[in-house]
Amino acid sequence: MDVLWCEMLKQKVNVDERLVWRGRHLSTSFLLQVDQAEYLIQIVDGRIASVKKGPFPIADWVFALRASEAAWAEFLQPIPKPGFHDVMAMLKLKHLKMEGDLYPLMSHLLYFKDVLASVRSCEVTA
Repeated sequence: MDVLWCEMLKQKVNVDERLVWRGRHLSTSFLLQVDQAEYLIQIVDGRIASVKKGPFPIADWVFALRASEAAWAEFLQPIPKPGFHDVMAMLKLKHLKMEGDLYPLMSHLLYFKDVLASVRSCEVTA
């Protein structure tokens, strides 16, 4: 699977003014992991300021979302299978691991759900 979708988050989120407005009180950084590939995503006032591809000797992230390539591929389908339609469903069924300080994630959960779902319309190759 091509993990280019992680790098497209900035482009997809920052043009969605409704989504940026929803996250306007959020500034944080988080790690998004696809198998061994790591992406450090910096959010400032609801906009994605940067997406950096790892590896990171010392990564400055607040929380991490880790899942296999296969799990992310299912999540990114235009109409995902049950259990892959949402990060909380993926967590419940143990397809996703969350680590770190989850307060920013949980207090802006709808924002993060929409951020990750924003790339579903992108071309994803397996």
